[in-house]
Amino acid sequence: MSKQHITTTLNGEPTEFLCDTRQTLLDTLRNELRLTGTKEGCATGDCGACTVLLDGKATCSCLVLGVEAEGKDIQTIEGVAHEGELHPLQTAFLNNAALQCGVCTPGIIVAAKALLETHPNPTEKEVRYWLSGNLCRCTGYDKIIHAVMDAASAMRGEQP
Repeated sequence: MSKQHITTTLNGEPTEFLCDTRQTLLDTLRNELRLTGTKEGCATGDCGACTVLLDGKATCSCLVLGVEAEGKDIQTIEGVAHEGELHPLQTAFLNNAALQCGVCTPGIIVAAKALLETHPNPTEKEVRYWLSGNLCRCTGYDKIIHAVMDAASAMRGEQP
């Protein structure tokens, strides 16, 4: 088993770690870095539960090797809140009861954050399309979509 030294930025902080060259970024985050917020749903890139931002792009961490994080900027669900303040998406998910078991929630929030950073005023259709790679088996999608739309309004300074 060969390990490689990786230098990256993780949730805004310079980070170094060792990981097996065959280990996924998901397993590296959970097992080596103890960031367990990112969930494994399918391990095939079909459910979106393991979504992280890799250089700002929503990425299924089960499809990327940990060694591919070298020199990249990674943001996980643990980096969404800022200085103890919930991100507007997190607040909107709570206010809209847009979560149940929580397996899909971190990936959906991270993917929605990527959407709102690039499209601050999305239509409902755009939100549904953007999140189509994130599966939820518990809540159904209406509450999730409403939460993202409310967060977008809040981030623009409007009343949701």
